[in-house]
Amino acid sequence: MRNRAKHPVALFFATSGHSGVDRVVANLVQEFADVDQPFDLVTICGHGPYIDELPDNVRHVPLRAAHRNTVLPALIAYLLRHRPRALYTASHRLNRAALLARALARPRMPVAIRMGMSVAATLEALPRRRARRLRRSMQRWYPRADAVIAPSAGVGEDLRRLAGVAQPHLHVIPNPIVTPALLQQATEDPHHPWLADHRDPAAPVILGTGSLEPRKDFATLLRAFARLRQQRPARLIILGEGRERPALEGLATELNIMDDLCLPGFQGNPYAWMARADAFALTSRREGSGAVLVEALACGTPAVTTDCPTGPADILGHGQQGPVVPMGDDAALAEALQQVLDSPPSADTLRQATTPFDAARSARAYLAALGLAHPPASSDH
Repeated sequence: MRNRAKHPVALFFATSGHSGVDRVVANLVQEFADVDQPFDLVTICGHGPYIDELPDNVRHVPLRAAHRNTVLPALIAYLLRHRPRALYTASHRLNRAALLARALARPRMPVAIRMGMSVAATLEALPRRRARRLRRSMQRWYPRADAVIAPSAGVGEDLRRLAGVAQPHLHVIPNPIVTPALLQQATEDPHHPWLADHRDPAAPVILGTGSLEPRKDFATLLRAFARLRQQRPARLIILGEGRERPALEGLATELNIMDDLCLPGFQGNPYAWMARADAFALTSRREGSGAVLVEALACGTPAVTTDCPTGPADILGHGQQGPVVPMGDDAALAEALQQVLDSPPSADTLRQATTPFDAARSARAYLAALGLAHPPASSDH
């Protein structure tokens, strides 16, 4: 039961509903279920995260705001009314709003913020003027946070170097990814003929997953797959949706691989697909940590990644658990895929590499960053 005598810890997010941040929040919320502390999941109208069943000690508080840019008055009203003991948020606009709201409404309340993406790569991808404004905003606000959370050492170094976050306030906490629910979902049937038990073993299936957007660089995966197809039969499935779909379909037609390519869109249970794929490919140009790579390894699926900033190369032990190739190099990617198909690491070895991403372990680190102990919920207190 929710302990109403205690002030809540506020978890403040505005997500698309099916992003990596959504998975992080959903896993954290479930791990917080056994903590003797109430939590408020504070969201903006029309935004996620959408969690079907919240634990008894977590309530949903939708703010009367329609956009991140206009959320400040509603957030201040929430802080004054509910007086949370701490506030945790993620994404730059919400980080800035949280720190400003704290200054105006509850100046002594601890605030923990998270930056999930490589700051250097994000700034490099922006027009110069926008990049300069974003960096100045980070330098102004982020040092004021009590804790700044990064999902990988590379993102943490970016925050120290580019945003001026002092080392004592910086916490590198791997994302809470591996859960019993993930492992259970991995045993389900994806109901796709290419992944059926009776499928053709001579045509291995390569899987990619993520939003169909330039940052994910699925175009390089298509080109690498076309090269691989010249050497052996194979099939490629890319889960996800986005504005790049027409361009990717056009490229696939040009490469003459449409018969062996499937783009089934967003899937609620990607783990069932991962567990039955013969190889997984992450081809991004930038990531915060590469959660989908961890998910694939947890499913026992061999993986290949680009050496993008930041995190994926670390997950694969810089080549020990799977090949790491240069970004945009379709020839190197094709060779790496051939390698893992011919000589895959053992599933147990891959699963062991995901230990730092255990959700319970990560949740304890988040609570510590918020300055909270981790007592189990019980009546003995």
